Amino acid sequence: MADPLNLELKNLFIATLKLHGVAPDDIPDDEPLIGSPRLGLDSIDALELVLAIEKRYSVKIGNSEESRAALASVNTLTEFLRKRGPTA
Repeated sequence: MADPLNLELKNLFIATLKLHGVAPDDIPDDEPLIGSPRLGLDSIDALELVLAIEKRYSVKIGNSEESRAALASVNTLTEFLRKRGPTA
């Protein structure tokens, strides 16, 4: 069964980055988000995602090293939010 937070994050990515023609099922849970040939996300996209995630989930992603680790994949971001989110 799919993790509801993973699905929510995928929908946030699609909306934030205006990924036309991409469905949540097109984004693998364990595939790297940045540099992925499937999504083609770059550092500007990563910054937009960080800002959207910080706003939506009331978390702070401190520096570029932390954001790279958090955005490694949908699964790593889900774990990051569960550990650092306001309800953690």
